[in-house]
Amino acid sequence: MENNPQELSERKKLILKAIVDAHIAGGEPVGSKYLMESKQIPCSSATIRNEMAELEALGYLEQPHASAGRVPSERGYRFYVDSLIEHYAMTAREIGQINELLKAKMAELDQILLTASKVASNLTNYTGFAVKPKATQVSIRRFDAVFMDESNFILVLVASDGQVKTRTLHAEENIRLSQTVTDQLAAALNEHLHDLSASEINLPIMMELEKAMGDRANLVAPVIKAIYEVMNEMDEGEFKVSGVDRLLQYPEFSSPDKMKEVLSTIEKPDEILNMVSSPDGDGARVVIGSESTVRVMDHSALVYIPIVKDGRNLGTIGVLGPARMDYAKVLATLEKISGNITSLLDEEKRLTDGSQ
Repeated sequence: MENNPQELSERKKLILKAIVDAHIAGGEPVGSKYLMESKQIPCSSATIRNEMAELEALGYLEQPHASAGRVPSERGYRFYVDSLIEHYAMTAREIGQINELLKAKMAELDQILLTASKVASNLTNYTGFAVKPKATQVSIRRFDAVFMDESNFILVLVASDGQVKTRTLHAEENIRLSQTVTDQLAAALNEHLHDLSASEINLPIMMELEKAMGDRANLVAPVIKAIYEVMNEMDEGEFKVSGVDRLLQYPEFSSPDKMKEVLSTIEKPDEILNMVSSPDGDGARVVIGSESTVRVMDHSALVYIPIVKDGRNLGTIGVLGPARMDYAKVLATLEKISGNITSLLDEEKRLTDGSQ
């Protein structure tokens, strides 16, 4: 008996691949007659049946009903993903949709990830998701203050992990803003708060800021409050989904009980956050059925890819769908989106560093 996946004969691999491809496309069990008529397997029907029976005995196929054809098992899907999958060539339309991400110049990372999850959902027809991991210690690499009018300005914070956040602030009535004042504020913040975490911004530092701002020292308190709020927000992990309704198209999720379980997991996503937020390198991950630590993911699959830059995990994008997912298309889509996000962050860093 063949127990090592690498020992599968070429014919068995060909039959397993044909069954997985057909089941992904149609969702129905696949029989020897279909494989014969599709002319994918140059063997007799009896030979195909024997090979399918052996693949079932080895754990790569399952037979839902006595008279039905076979469907891939989790082991069959895993071998398919690891050894049999073919490269998916994206269309010009699909690439064009992904390239729309690059138009979001200087957008906040949260919004880029959310947009990425929507694009992934639209292109794959599964549920897309985006994860912002819990930060261990956020600091601000650069501050900017953008003058709007005599009473309002925009505070821009560029974090050490590449996140960009903005807050619109209103000055007290006794302070008249100008371009000179906002430039002075930005310079003071960059001098005294550069690369500090929230816990390191103490009273002596705030007093130094007030001294640097002179008769406009009253600006410091609301600015520090906004900075604390933003840094606390950056520290929290987030899980956002797009296209949950797409799951209803698949029988695996169509029962009310199953959909209720999935929705409950999405609403309280700590298990998923913990699973996909580990910063153990880059590259796509495929988690099939019981491989997942998330209980309700049986008969489902999660495919996700971390956005890693300078060794830091800035976030994760992925899709959730049935185990009979079109893995080739999903992997190609996520890899393209990930590459575009990394390029966008590189461009934003270049622009930010160039303005210093």
